[in-house]
Amino acid sequence: MDGSQVNRYRYLQAQRISGSLGAEITGVDLSRPVDDAVLAEIRAALLDHLVIFFRDQDMTPATLLAFARRFGEIHRHPFIAGMPDYPEVLELAKKPGDKRNFGGDWHTDQMFAPEPALGTMLWAKQVPEAGGDTMFANQYLAYEALSDGMKRMIAGVRGVCVGDKKKGGVSRMANNAATLGSVKTVEPPKDVQTTTAHPLVRTHPETGRKSLYIGGHVHWLEDMTEEESQPLIQYLHQHSYQPAFTCRFRWRKGSLAFWDNRCTQHFAINDYPAETRVMHRVTIRGDRPF
Repeated sequence: MDGSQVNRYRYLQAQRISGSLGAEITGVDLSRPVDDAVLAEIRAALLDHLVIFFRDQDMTPATLLAFARRFGEIHRHPFIAGMPDYPEVLELAKKPGDKRNFGGDWHTDQMFAPEPALGTMLWAKQVPEAGGDTMFANQYLAYEALSDGMKRMIAGVRGVCVGDKKKGGVSRMANNAATLGSVKTVEPPKDVQTTTAHPLVRTHPETGRKSLYIGGHVHWLEDMTEEESQPLIQYLHQHSYQPAFTCRFRWRKGSLAFWDNRCTQHFAINDYPAETRVMHRVTIRGDRPF
C-alpha cells in the first residue's frame, strides 16, 4: 500500500508504522464476536502489512482463542506448556531477576514443524514502563534485496530446521528452564516431529510472493555438513533483519499483535531487567512451505 491517508477498508482503519511493514488497526473490538465482513478485512490487512496491531483490547484467554480460531486450527507448542484451563494459550512471563526472555532472537514461529505456523497472536496482559518492544522484519524485502546470483544459488536449497538444539533428548527450552522465568517447559510427545527441512525461499500461499525463509531454527543445509552450511546460513540470517526491512512495536497493556510467520521474522527485546512483562500467545497452524 502507498503512504497516502486514503483507507481502502470499509470497516476498519489501518495506519502504517514504518515503510517496510506493520500497521495499527482501529475501529475493531476483538473482545466481541467479529462478523465475517470485518474478519475478511482483518485478513486483508494482515496480507497487506504482514503484521498488524490493535490497541486497548480487553481480551481473555477465551476471547483470544476464539478470535484465533477464525483463522485456522490452533498449533500446540511442543516444548511449552499452555495455561491450565486453556492449553492452546501460552502465558509468557518474564519477571525481575529472570535473565532470559522468550523469543529473544530473530526467528519465525514453529519453523521446525512439518507445517509451520501461519500466524501468531500476542496480547499484552502486563508490560514494563519502558522496554520489552518487539521487532519485525519483512522477508519479502529480504529476498528481493538479494543479488540475482544469490537467488539462483539458494533456489531449491532446503534448510534443516531443528526445535531441539541439543539433539540429545533434552530440549533447548527445557535445558534453559531455570532462566526462562515462569514459562513452563515440557518434553515434546514422541510422535511430534521437531526437525524438518524447508526451502530457504518459500512462496506465500495467498499472495504468491517469494520470501526468504530463514531464522534461528535453521541449523544446516540439506545434503551439506553443518560446517559447510554455516557461512551461507549466517550471511542470510544477518541479511534478513537489516534495519530497512524492519519495524519496532512498543507495547501497551491491552495491545494485540498478529503477524504472518510465512513472510516475517520477529525478535523480542530483553531490556527491562527490573520489571515484569506478561503476554498471552496463540499460534495458528499453517501448511507445508513450498
